[in-house]
Amino acid sequence: VQLQASGGGLVQPGGSLELSCAASGLTLRYYQMGWFRQAPGQEREFVAAINLSGGAAYNVDSDKGRFTISRDNAKNMVYLQMNGLKPEDTAVYYCAAAQSADWYLGVGYKYWGQGTLVTVSS
Repeated sequence: VQLQASGGGLVQPGGSLELSCAASGLTLRYYQMGWFRQAPGQEREFVAAINLSGGAAYNVDSDKGRFTISRDNAKNMVYLQMNGLKPEDTAVYYCAAAQSADWYLGVGYKYWGQGTLVTVSS
């Protein structure tokens, strides 16, 4: 089982990135999916999550609408579109898979991918 996040990089403040999460050995349509991030020296935090079908999503972003999680079960992929990036969004971003009633709270994620680094800087 492997989850691989990709799409990170260096972006200027106000810019956009789309992160992708690919799975091998795991059929994502059976899992709620989430994105988490960990900034240097800080604890990992929950960013966004999406239910099995993609019909419901939860986003903890206080600036509503900056981050959008989506999924394509046919491609076994999950995405995180990030707009209006700020320096404080700099972190390693991880995707994770859950079969949990509390998926929308960032709880119960069983499978974790290797992260992708997002650096927001001018």
